Amino acid sequence: MNEQEMYKNQKRKIRSTGISWRLFGTLALFVLLVLIVIWIFQIVLLNDFYEESMLEEFSSTDDEIFSNLGNEGAMADAAYKRSVETDTCIILFKVVEGSAEKLANADANMGCILHHLQSDGLARLYSEACANGGVFTQKIESPNENSTAMDSIYVSVRTDSEGQEYILMMDSELVPLRPTVKTLERQFGWIMCILIMGALIIALAISRLICVPIEKMSRSARSLAKGDYSTQFSAVGYREIEELAEALNYATSELAKNDDLQRELIANISHDLRTPLTMIKGYSEVIRDIPGENNPENVQVIIDETERLTELVNDMLDLSKIRSGTRKPEMETLNLTETVRTVLVRYEKLTERDGYDISFEAGEEVYVTADRTMLLQVIYNLINNALNYTGEDKKVSIVQSVWDNKVRISVIDTGEGIAPEDIPYIWDRYYKVDKVHKRAKIGTGLGLSIVKGILEAHSAPYGVESEIGKGSNFWFEMETFRSADDNTLEL
Repeated sequence: MNEQEMYKNQKRKIRSTGISWRLFGTLALFVLLVLIVIWIFQIVLLNDFYEESMLEEFSSTDDEIFSNLGNEGAMADAAYKRSVETDTCIILFKVVEGSAEKLANADANMGCILHHLQSDGLARLYSEACANGGVFTQKIESPNENSTAMDSIYVSVRTDSEGQEYILMMDSELVPLRPTVKTLERQFGWIMCILIMGALIIALAISRLICVPIEKMSRSARSLAKGDYSTQFSAVGYREIEELAEALNYATSELAKNDDLQRELIANISHDLRTPLTMIKGYSEVIRDIPGENNPENVQVIIDETERLTELVNDMLDLSKIRSGTRKPEMETLNLTETVRTVLVRYEKLTERDGYDISFEAGEEVYVTADRTMLLQVIYNLINNALNYTGEDKKVSIVQSVWDNKVRISVIDTGEGIAPEDIPYIWDRYYKVDKVHKRAKIGTGLGLSIVKGILEAHSAPYGVESEIGKGSNFWFEMETFRSADDNTLEL
């Protein structure tokens, strides 16, 4: 099965509802929910809200009239005023020796039930109010045979501070709401259609703004998956999509760099493997075919190249273990200053034979907590790197700086220096500033990458300071304490 068929199969597996239909479905559900809520409150419960509002109006009128309780003139004036304002029939009685005398008779509606009731009917309403705690309400059908309206009756009984009892009766017509409900139902049908169509149009418009850039980026991603690192992700619209396009463009550039580095790594490793193998084969054939060439010098060349191969393979294995996380630091307290001196002892023959000048400046003994073997690798590789790139004076300086609870080891060479744009990449495997792969005079060329992995495993800061023509300063820092007996180090 080729890549195209695999992509088609995967596409069939992940096919699902598109953004357009999901947006439309979401908006349609929201519109439907809003319409249901409006339907319930404006149609189903409309009559209940209307009657509740009527009762609240009665209660408000009751409170306003009886706020002047004891002042009969003010009560009567309030009754007439409220009757006009609320279109309500109001009768205010004063109970005197078992009889009810009218203080106010406001007839806002000539056909109201209240004014058609006989005295026994009014007495019944009074009795119901007394039995119900002073307030009684009732709905009564209109006496007009041609009307389907209902009247709402409200009766309130109050007594002032002197024991004088007053009766307030109100009657207001409940307007039939069925025609209104029918009108609202018809309107809701049109409103629902319009809103659903609007939701569809909005969903299509929004999805177009989202889908078109995403589809473009999807096509670019497929090109990228095929190894086309020149592809660009472009998107115009929402900020998040533009940010995604920028992030994908950055990822593309990084993938292109990694791909170039990987190809360069394979080529360089092949070169570094081929060179010693060629020399081993050549010298072996010379020893085999030419009498008298089986001498210590030729054998030593074979041994040296074999050791170089072993060193290269070991460095590759170490780098692989560090990057995969399988090699963990085994922490111990050690004398960092003495560790550096120990490393320098092994370079004595090199300095005597090839004229290198390696110096070490340390004002005091400092101790750190680290993996000794790993730390030795860091120091070895930094010195090897400096020896490979130092200037014609062949000077390499190692400086130990201490402040507070920090120690910095700096390895300084006098070489050509590193351009600012190359500094971020020098820690990559086999990265060469001059882009021309040369066999390292000392080490395998993987040193800085190993240094990076070890120091990151120790959470130790590291870096390089360099200027063109002024050499380079590779450094790393660690937590320190001044003596082995000092336990104040914060790990």
